[in-house]
Amino acid sequence: MHAENFDITLESISKIEGHAGLDISVRNGEVRNVRLKVSENLRFFKEAVRGKKFTSAHQLVSRICGTCSTAHLMGCIECIENIFGIERPPQAIVLKHLTMNGLQVRDHAMHLFFFCLPDVLGKDSVLDFKSDKEKEILHKALHVKEVGNAIGTIVAGRAVHPTIPTIGGFTKAPSPEDVKKLISMIKEERDSAVEFVEMFGEWDKELARKTKYVATKSTLYNFWEGQLCDSNGTCIPEFSFTDHLYKVVIPYSQAEGFLYKDETYMVGALARMNIGKETLHRDTRRDLGKYISKFPSNNIFHNNLAQAIEIVHALDHSLELLETTEFKEEKPPVIEPKEAGGTGIVEAPRGTLYYYLEFDSGGNVARADLVIPTAQNHIMMEKDAGLLVQKCLEHGIPREQIERELEMLIRAYDPCMSCATHFLQVNWK
Repeated sequence: MHAENFDITLESISKIEGHAGLDISVRNGEVRNVRLKVSENLRFFKEAVRGKKFTSAHQLVSRICGTCSTAHLMGCIECIENIFGIERPPQAIVLKHLTMNGLQVRDHAMHLFFFCLPDVLGKDSVLDFKSDKEKEILHKALHVKEVGNAIGTIVAGRAVHPTIPTIGGFTKAPSPEDVKKLISMIKEERDSAVEFVEMFGEWDKELARKTKYVATKSTLYNFWEGQLCDSNGTCIPEFSFTDHLYKVVIPYSQAEGFLYKDETYMVGALARMNIGKETLHRDTRRDLGKYISKFPSNNIFHNNLAQAIEIVHALDHSLELLETTEFKEEKPPVIEPKEAGGTGIVEAPRGTLYYYLEFDSGGNVARADLVIPTAQNHIMMEKDAGLLVQKCLEHGIPREQIERELEMLIRAYDPCMSCATHFLQVNWK
């Protein structure tokens, strides 16, 4: 096989969010060309959001993607609050953390337990889970995901396309009965979440390579606030991210790519864990030290392990917030619009999500740009695909198995092709 010339074509990569294909050319036993093609339809949200009031923009952009709707909504709100200098009340901060925690639990559970777990167990899909033990695993997975849904529904109004978060706060506070319900659900399902960490932690799948990692970091591991940092320890203000990211046009794909300071890089759970594992919740660190010690890691498949750890952290952090906060109804502040622009950054399940908005004097959107996590990982996914195929060739792995390995690799990144589609033009300085 080493001397053969052949092409690998995956028309549609299975068990990912959205649609994408992969073309790889091998000549004389060496990988010569790799093309990851995002094939989602264009969405034109740049034009759709232009002219909209600042009070409604966040609900519009949440429709970019059902899977990532909460991340887009919260990223847009963060951006607008930064632009207008809105001070967040303590309870609003707690509710923001809970909303983002619920998103991570729901989204990670869907990806890990229904897309990736069959890879761990050597199955094609969860539909092949036939034994009593496998069915029990599936039930536990559904219950863990249900906790994320419940947090999103009770705190933010809905698990998908939330209705309660708004500019300057939340329009409704959770009732004491709902808080008790969430506390009970988290305590009941935490052990199952820990079991899934053990399953992914013992999986010996590996593709190690060096790259730079970028994520936000704070004194406590979270998905809503923090300073933008890289794995070299360099941190930058969020408003200057455009000075460090460089857009790369990918002509055969509907999504663009990015470089960080002219280097390839990765965002997502692996990046967050590599950069901020010491800030995980104390209970998470107490119970999962064996698996947290695997980080920092250059093994892309540890992105799945990092997501599993983040589920436990999100549960532990949410439990503490729910048990220590006495919620009351609060009215969001009245906001005077002004002509201004600025940025907002949140950690979506798949990585750092950047928003940049400009408003006219009436508070209408004049310009909207954003940078999607999957687009930032696009170039690294291509590079890793080429590296994986080359290693498979060196070990004499048959072509059919190579195709399966490639799909597992792309799934490890947890890409969202729907969000990555090039619907907004980013104009860099």
